[in-house]
Amino acid sequence: MHQYGVRDVERLLGLQRSTIRGLIAAGFVTPARGPRNAWLFSFQDLIVLRTAQALAAANVPHRRIVKSLRELRSHLPDTMPMSGLRIGAVADRVVVSEGGNRWQAETGQYLLGFEGDPATGSLSVLESAPADDPDWLGQAAALEATDVDAAVRAYERAIVADPSHLDARINLGRLLHEAGRHAQAEHTYRAARAIGEDATLLFNHGVLLEDLGRTADAIAAYEGALRIDPALADSHYNLALLYESAGKPRDALRHMARYRRLVGESS
Repeated sequence: MHQYGVRDVERLLGLQRSTIRGLIAAGFVTPARGPRNAWLFSFQDLIVLRTAQALAAANVPHRRIVKSLRELRSHLPDTMPMSGLRIGAVADRVVVSEGGNRWQAETGQYLLGFEGDPATGSLSVLESAPADDPDWLGQAAALEATDVDAAVRAYERAIVADPSHLDARINLGRLLHEAGRHAQAEHTYRAARAIGEDATLLFNHGVLLEDLGRTADAIAAYEGALRIDPALADSHYNLALLYESAGKPRDALRHMARYRRLVGESS
């Protein structure tokens, strides 16, 4: 069974790491653990995560979300079916189509679609929006797995539509970084930080700065992320490695100890 890391979930579903952590903490999914205690998600987990986020955004009561997700998970295949998979909403019913078969799970009223491409093994997320108000963020997330340039353009249009939209800037920076377009990613993160501070933004910027060899700036970014979210385990882990390389063993041990405590608490 194929498993997905946190970065895969971010890329495929367009969810911020803080959102993923929150959905795990709420008990919607229980991912497995891989090397270095990294979370590993199943195909079912991906579907449940995105559905939970959408229902929560639609202000569906927690108890109803739990009931809906339990029903949804019980019918989901373990992997992407060869016939493809689509999850959509008709009024207040969630309808799942797998090849010629259809079934429904009770949910709240929201418009949400998932499309799987069995040829590429990718999972696209499509969210409906009024025709006069395109959902560029949703479109960008859906395009990431198949057309990076188109996804970049969609994120840029989301930013034009709402310059204060941090999620669009964070996702754009991450995508540019993954594509090796480091200068553009750096500019994107800098522009985002001028708008507002966010733990995921600072962490992602720290990863980019580390890849650029700017160790001091990376440390500052990771420390900034921890000031906003002290429970951001990945920041503690990366800081431990950077401080160790910088010849600061006490700081390295402090952050590694904190990382291990956090991982233990969440396992």
